[in-house]
Amino acid sequence: MQAATLSRMPGHFLRCVSLGLFLVCMLHGAGAQQAASAQSAAPGQASSSLGEQIAAIVNEPAVSRAHWGVHVTTLDGKTVFALNEGQFFQPASNLKLFTTAAVMALLPADERLVTQVIGSGVYGADGSYTGDLVLRGVGDANFSGRPVPYQRPVPGQPAPKREELRYIDELADKVKAAGITRVQGNIVGDDSLMPNDPYPADWALDDTPWYYGAPINALMIADNAVTLTVHPGAHVDAPLAADLDPALPFYTVDLQATTSAKGGDSALDIQRDLNTRTVHIYGRLAADAKPYVQDLSIGEPAEYAAAALKAALVRRGIAVSGTAVAKHATYFEPSFMKHATEPLPNVALSPVRASLLQLPVGSRVLAEHTGPLLRDDVAITNKTSQNQHAELLLRQLGLFTTGTGTTVQGERVLRTWLTQQVKVDPEDFVFYDGSGLSGHDLATPRAITTLLRYAATQPWGAAWKDSLPVGGEDGSLRARFPDAPLKGHIFAKTGTLGEVHALSGYIDCASGQTLIFSVIANDHTPGTNDDLKAMDRIAAAIAAGN
Repeated sequence: MQAATLSRMPGHFLRCVSLGLFLVCMLHGAGAQQAASAQSAAPGQASSSLGEQIAAIVNEPAVSRAHWGVHVTTLDGKTVFALNEGQFFQPASNLKLFTTAAVMALLPADERLVTQVIGSGVYGADGSYTGDLVLRGVGDANFSGRPVPYQRPVPGQPAPKREELRYIDELADKVKAAGITRVQGNIVGDDSLMPNDPYPADWALDDTPWYYGAPINALMIADNAVTLTVHPGAHVDAPLAADLDPALPFYTVDLQATTSAKGGDSALDIQRDLNTRTVHIYGRLAADAKPYVQDLSIGEPAEYAAAALKAALVRRGIAVSGTAVAKHATYFEPSFMKHATEPLPNVALSPVRASLLQLPVGSRVLAEHTGPLLRDDVAITNKTSQNQHAELLLRQLGLFTTGTGTTVQGERVLRTWLTQQVKVDPEDFVFYDGSGLSGHDLATPRAITTLLRYAATQPWGAAWKDSLPVGGEDGSLRARFPDAPLKGHIFAKTGTLGEVHALSGYIDCASGQTLIFSVIANDHTPGTNDDLKAMDRIAAAIAAGN
């Protein structure tokens, strides 16, 4: 892969920023205002006063040039307001709604994924082991220090520090307890349960060095990211200091940056060739500046996990003669879209997955870690808008149902379920990943409201709704809608990607009824959030008027 430059603020910050809840109906120019008036006069749609309010907001110069799509319905499907609801938009992280709903509908919610340390070598009476030790991943996205189930932040309190390698330490303790004192071989990070398919189609190169663009694999560790912290020096011209968390000697930091005077400018440029393990830091940081903190992706997570296990074994007095290496399964897909849109005969769970987890003949499990419930990761994925978790869930859809955990097979399962069971128009969406980071993803607002309406009728629908961010309370909506009457009454998935903002979900209105909505703004003015402010105002009008 080519070299990638990490700017101080990522350009495609996909972590769904809390977008104002709104049911935003937006229109373009004078023609859009006429469209609003015409639609609001149609049977079953919003009153003309509400249409006029929306038209006035979206025709303001700061937001009128964006392309808006809105669809608002009752729980039984009656249209309240519609604007460009059948046109394509980039959905950004609203795509996670589709992925997580399919997981709730199709996969066993009480499934727990088990990560193992396996030995197939020769065991000596003196505690020696000759052969490779294999750390086998099975797609547990929470093999990290993250608390699970999701914990709502406590106002005024910082989040507790996460011990990202805690499960690696537990596995090392168990290997020692098994009587192993010396390993004559390598430590292998094995992510071959899912073919090597680390980056979905059209993930931008300048996203991949950051945590939200980290590669996807079956042996995810610490969200496949490390935290870089850069500190100013003690005096002007002093070199900066930097540390990585976890403090594993896997990456090295090349500091070519200095300390500037107190109150001076701070400007850092972070660069990394993704084929190397060196992070270069250029620029300056003011002497009185706060430490600069950024989460970087792990370019080779399977090898990183193996290195972490090796280091943990060595700390416990277990000598390891070999090195940390990765084991991948080869993958080749000549025509993504042709295969991703090929329907499956059904989406029943496949027994193939169980056979994939069988141990090789002569192998012995030395240690294992049992992950959280699969349904708990749905809440993690939606509340925090975690891309890598969404992509792993998509691959789990493929693995459970076809025996192959790739993006293509996951998309086949998702498309089959959406078109055959949810009854989403097959012409209303085109997906290339499970998180919405791909620039090729397209969806119509009505596809999203169709999904939301279907989910509300399903046995798993209430739990899935609970996984969505809540306005003014948690997840990516924690900082938005902090006051009554919207606080605690908007349950929606946010979406932000380049010049894309989206919000879709459920809203409790003043009348007591709950509405379903999807609003997406594409091509808004770069570097601004005026469209979010407009969405907030429209949300308040929708909630008050219905």
